[in-house]
Amino acid sequence: MFKYIYERDPSARNFLEIIFTYPGLHALWIYRVSHFFWIIKIKTIAKIISNIGRLLTGIEIHPGAVIGKRFFIDHGMGVVIGETAIIGDDVTIYHGVTLGGTSWNKGKRHPTLEDNVVIGAGAKILGPITLGKKSRVGSNSVVVRDVPEYATCVGIPGRIVNKKDLKTKRQKTAKKLGFDAYGATSDMPDPQAIAINAILDHIHIMDEKMSDILCKKN
Repeated sequence: MFKYIYERDPSARNFLEIIFTYPGLHALWIYRVSHFFWIIKIKTIAKIISNIGRLLTGIEIHPGAVIGKRFFIDHGMGVVIGETAIIGDDVTIYHGVTLGGTSWNKGKRHPTLEDNVVIGAGAKILGPITLGKKSRVGSNSVVVRDVPEYATCVGIPGRIVNKKDLKTKRQKTAKKLGFDAYGATSDMPDPQAIAINAILDHIHIMDEKMSDILCKKN
């Protein structure tokens, strides 16, 4: 049932711990109830339930937002998700993330997150923009424009710094070494992260050369 949480949070140890100590999960359950009342047009009750969820978890999800399957909020405190936000399947966001609007118009004014998007802690995604599938946003970034599929966006304002091919190679190398390079991508302009990325790139190149040598010997 909670396989996706085990996959995305290495600190998750057992079923009971997840059930009782994960505010992101509690907030999502409360959202599902409030969203039901929102859909059947009992909106005052929906907002009351949503507000109770905010008080209990520190996470504010508007009952009008549309959220897909296996959505995971890690840590959670300070997360805000606006009314017209749309979130796809298998999306992960961290504490302090805002999916906010940039106008007072009543139409679509909040972001759309496609499947498998990851948003780092403290990032602000503002306006009716779209984050393409498997895109990533670095911690504390402010994004006001669309982010392409598989791209990584960092900074204020957000800029694209990484595309699919390089990221795929790094993940493949990291997996081979037995760890998930959490925080070791160009999501964060940090010297240590840059150094780790350089090591992963070098290991990948050396692996390819070694494979070529072994193939020639055989």
